[in-house]
Amino acid sequence: MANAVLKASRLRLIFDYGFDEDNKPVYKSKTYNNIRQEADADQLYQAAQAIGSLKAEAIWEIERNDTLNIDE
Repeated sequence: MANAVLKASRLRLIFDYGFDEDNKPVYKSKTYNNIRQEADADQLYQAAQAIGSLKAEAIWEIERNDTLNIDE
């Protein structure tokens, strides 16, 4: 039977930079590596809000990206 072991976690914040000259939305992201693997969704949300408050642009989306090793 295969096992999945959490190797690393990343927090990705996507910011809304408004619209370009063609009236298409512009988004830019910032990724934070080495996130504490035990952190739950509420803790990550609070951290993202704290980081987002330092920027003029609004947060569009918050993502958690986990890397897992799968083996037998």
